[in-house]
Amino acid sequence: MRIALLLVLSAAGAFAEPLKIGDVTVQGSFRSRLEGWDWFEGQADNSYAFSGNILRLSFSQSRSSLDWQFELAAPFLLGLPSTAIAAGAQGQMGLGASYYAANGGSRNSGMVFAKQAFLRFKNLGGKANALRVGRFEFADGSEMTPKSATLAAIKQTRINMRLLGHFGWSGVGRSFDGIEYTCNQPKANFTFVGAVPTRGAFQTDGWGELNTAFGYAAYTRAWGGGRHAAETRGLALYYDDWRRILKTDSRALDARRGDLANIRILTFGGHHISAVETAAGTVDLMVWGVGQTGRWGVLDQRAHAISVEGGIQPKHGGRLKPWFRGGYFDGSGDGNPNDNTHGTFFQVLPTPRPFARFPFFNLMNNRDVMGSLTLRPRKDVTVSSEFHSMRLSAARDLWYLGGGAFQPWTFGYVGRAASGARSLANLYDAGVDWRARENVTLSAYFGHASGRAAISAIYPRGSNGNFGYIEMLYRF
Repeated sequence: MRIALLLVLSAAGAFAEPLKIGDVTVQGSFRSRLEGWDWFEGQADNSYAFSGNILRLSFSQSRSSLDWQFELAAPFLLGLPSTAIAAGAQGQMGLGASYYAANGGSRNSGMVFAKQAFLRFKNLGGKANALRVGRFEFADGSEMTPKSATLAAIKQTRINMRLLGHFGWSGVGRSFDGIEYTCNQPKANFTFVGAVPTRGAFQTDGWGELNTAFGYAAYTRAWGGGRHAAETRGLALYYDDWRRILKTDSRALDARRGDLANIRILTFGGHHISAVETAAGTVDLMVWGVGQTGRWGVLDQRAHAISVEGGIQPKHGGRLKPWFRGGYFDGSGDGNPNDNTHGTFFQVLPTPRPFARFPFFNLMNNRDVMGSLTLRPRKDVTVSSEFHSMRLSAARDLWYLGGGAFQPWTFGYVGRAASGARSLANLYDAGVDWRARENVTLSAYFGHASGRAAISAIYPRGSNGNFGYIEMLYRF
């Protein structure tokens, strides 16, 4: 954290304008986060702190028909816990244990690798068309940015990266090696991406690729104007994982050991969001949903997920400018581990953190009733608080954690059997983001999880957990 504090102090004399070397733009960022974990109590060290840091340095150039970017990343993790992994279902106690295990049991780990390296060809048969080739970051749902500030905020926090994301909140993140084609119209966008994900996320070595690939296509359309704005997206995502490793699902161990066949899943669906200015304030609605078919190894994949949320920003909210939202999410689970169907919603390659701010869960086999309050007392300060009441969708399925493939030898999702219990936890949290300067953002977060029957079955010594952090992000 000393480096972070020095950077904050030096930022007083820093310029927000990027450095130019001829026609080449040089930009970068440094993020330092101190995380404190108090995981559910078990047979290993559940209370610890560590420091996660990442430096990024980018070189780019933009011309009328061609853009290019080359970016290096240097993540380094300090003071990882060496005694936070328990045997059996209790497993890794928080992300500190995940980083420790993913980096060969090193308490301190770091690496320098190419985060992005791509060419973007523009004006292909018209100004609307562009083709990007190489290594890049991508987030599903982010193909268009609405003009409405309300819709833009909903997309950023509640839609983008549910299925595909660069996992930027983690200590390392991920990238994609492949191609991206976009066709941008004034009120519409078509995007196709075909790519292979890179290593990273919890492993500091992000150079290599994985034996997984996907093809993604989406059409997004903006609607309305004035007092009513809306957006609709349809998507299709095909995912293929041909790594010959043990799958995480609710079958018996012998059945999983005997199934090294590919995962081939087609996910289809989309979202609709709208915001209407009324006499009472701005009212918003979000509907997101997908279905899944294909093969989960030797099993048929039949799963779904749906989320419905709504909110209001009262017209007379005063200086705090409150935004109240609530919603319901259902990600299907597998009710029968002994049949020929895998019914667990598979989240593919997401960024889990926006939907699980205390990351002890994800969207798989999960029913979540949530409420949130956002306050914006100043342009440079945002305060947010969320409540989640969660149950497992299927009692015979697992409690899942994780964000997808990040190593050749690690599946990317962890599941814990809850002995038939369904009630998972109630989560209460609060966070604050302060843009101290144009190029410096300070953040703090604290979440408390009150574990219910499913967590108590695995952690009988203590089913409550806490997680907090302080973070500094400096851009130059």
